[in-house]
Amino acid sequence: MTRFRKAHAAALTAATAAALVLAGAGPSQAAGSTIHGCPSGAVCVYPENAGWNGDRPSLEFWSYGPHNLSNQYGHHYVLNNQTDETFPDGGWAAAMAGGYTGYNATGSLSWTLINYIHRGAGGYAASANLDLTPINSIDLWITGP
Repeated sequence: MTRFRKAHAAALTAATAAALVLAGAGPSQAAGSTIHGCPSGAVCVYPENAGWNGDRPSLEFWSYGPHNLSNQYGHHYVLNNQTDETFPDGGWAAAMAGGYTGYNATGSLSWTLINYIHRGAGGYAASANLDLTPINSIDLWITGP
């Protein structure tokens, strides 16, 4: 396990119970297709207090690693529709999206949206209505075999 993954694992272990409860993730939907305008493989943020905004996200993140936010306040729907084909056939992975209080995924991990993926059988997209006021970055990473 790389130092990067160890750091994420430690942060996730310390915050998992609180983060998952705080996220209040809604019902999962099958991943692998566009959901509420969020393309397969992306993590999408919708405008403040606009629900799904007619299936038009205001932000889309595609690459693993931290993504800094600016001028994002109040409650926003966030949808994790990540997929990954790099793990072995039949294997499971978890594509994670986490909200951090600092830039570049530093500070406290405030919430986590976990998308469990099973290669060859699809996965489930996770979503929640989250307060982005204290969040300065969203980090994307994957765990698995």
